[in-house]
Amino acid sequence: MAVLTAVIAGILSYLIGSVNFSIILSKIVSGEDIRNSGSGNAGATNMLRTHGKKLAALTLILDVLKGIVCVVLAEVFVSRVNGEYKAALDNLCLPYIAGLCAVLGHNFPVYFGFRGGKGVATSLGVVMVLDWKVGLIVMIISLAVMAATRYVSLGSVLGGALFVIVKIIKDAVTHDVRPVGMVCVIIMGALLIIRHRANIKRLLNGTENKLGK
Repeated sequence: MAVLTAVIAGILSYLIGSVNFSIILSKIVSGEDIRNSGSGNAGATNMLRTHGKKLAALTLILDVLKGIVCVVLAEVFVSRVNGEYKAALDNLCLPYIAGLCAVLGHNFPVYFGFRGGKGVATSLGVVMVLDWKVGLIVMIISLAVMAATRYVSLGSVLGGALFVIVKIIKDAVTHDVRPVGMVCVIIMGALLIIRHRANIKRLLNGTENKLGK
């Protein structure tokens, strides 16, 4: 029963995550798909470059909320059950599964030909609910790097790596390492890095665009 619940929660979270607001908003405003403009990425940074601050901010907020909603729904569900069923769901780390699937939906949206964004904002929403202390550390350092270098991609890649490292250290110190949750954490961090592979190449070549250009 718990496994079936995890599968259903994962599917629902994936479907919610697949609602890509940058694509929807860009089509409403200009009739054009954001993936055909700027960097071609379906995310807040490309919205900033293509449609300005207001739409970029709206996209960012909605993408963050998308991740938050999926994890919160999973946490609320777990809190309302009891006994062995609750214990099984805790072992399966249902909120982590929901969060990961929300990010997968954003990156590979079923509604938009599986061509989505890079999952930065949605991952942020997920992390802040799963472990706000780790999320806050990662966010502060990532934003500091972005502000200092004006490379959004560098801060995002660093954030993905830091999330995994800080979470592993925290869970090890507090003796709260749960296999399923840790696998989800590693996959989320790896996804952030992998989705930025083209940016990493440009960073290494010195051709990556800085924020504001």
